[in-house]
Amino acid sequence: MGRRFAALTCFLSLLFIPPPQQAPASPAATLKIATIAPENTVLVQELREAAAVVAQRTGGAVQLKIYTGGVMGNDTVVLRKIRLGQLSGATFTAGGLSSVYSNYELLSVPMLLRTYEEVDAVRAVYEPVITDELEKHGFISTGMIETGFVYLMSDKPVAGVADLKACKVWVPEGDTLGQAIFERAGVNPIPLQIPDVLTGLQTHLIDTVVTSPVAAIVLQWFTKVKILTETPLLYAYGTLAISENSWRRIPEAHREPVREILTRHMKRVDVQNRTDNQEALKTLEREGLRFVSVTEDNLRELQRIADETIESFRGKGLYDDEMLEGIREIVARFR
Repeated sequence: MGRRFAALTCFLSLLFIPPPQQAPASPAATLKIATIAPENTVLVQELREAAAVVAQRTGGAVQLKIYTGGVMGNDTVVLRKIRLGQLSGATFTAGGLSSVYSNYELLSVPMLLRTYEEVDAVRAVYEPVITDELEKHGFISTGMIETGFVYLMSDKPVAGVADLKACKVWVPEGDTLGQAIFERAGVNPIPLQIPDVLTGLQTHLIDTVVTSPVAAIVLQWFTKVKILTETPLLYAYGTLAISENSWRRIPEAHREPVREILTRHMKRVDVQNRTDNQEALKTLEREGLRFVSVTEDNLRELQRIADETIESFRGKGLYDDEMLEGIREIVARFR
């Protein structure tokens, strides 16, 4: 009887021993995302928040790993790493994706858009078209992320084309159209990667940049210039894009939730950037930058140079002629 009781007690005690803890399962998919944006920027904050929401919503099946501050290289280098499978995606400039889909930077054609009313009207029609086409070229996009209007900033006043000829102007490396426009204006621009621009300003290799107000502050370029030319030269934007190969590794049940989360958080950046750029203009003025205006005659000359350069690329595959004309028709209603 005693032995039977002891055996029963032992058996019952086993029922109350907790099972051994299992190690967390490895994620089914880890999306490695690169961005040139530094830490503590709105873009990086939203990426990290999106990563936390994705992990929570998918029960840890999908993870995002964020590489900030351009540690993975510029758009060209990042694209190569994506094709090699070392990265899943990145936040790209519009021009950075032009080698994937040439029309992606169409809204950034110089002197095409001048007001936010024009931008909003054009985006309403063409953003879905361009986003869908990018997907057909192998990249899933969360939609456009506004960088904002881009201005000339220099250490000397630039109120027209004649003034530009005395400047050492930076142009983003690989910006074929931008380089051609400056050359038509009689300027030999100096191509540099974005991380090299501040050094270029410090060493006087360049003295003029084309940038948005927020970027000028975040990248500290504003500390090396004195003048801002008030007429915007172009509208800049980018996107968060993930390669189709990486996207397919996400379990099918999680793809739409992940897309919805990323799209929502990048839309917040898109909206916030407009407000931040308007505030940044005020900040630059407070910091001592002098604003100079462009006369109507100089504005017409800038527009003529831009239009002639764009026309010279017609039929060369840089952009879709029909789409460009459609954008111009929308813009004409506002002018």
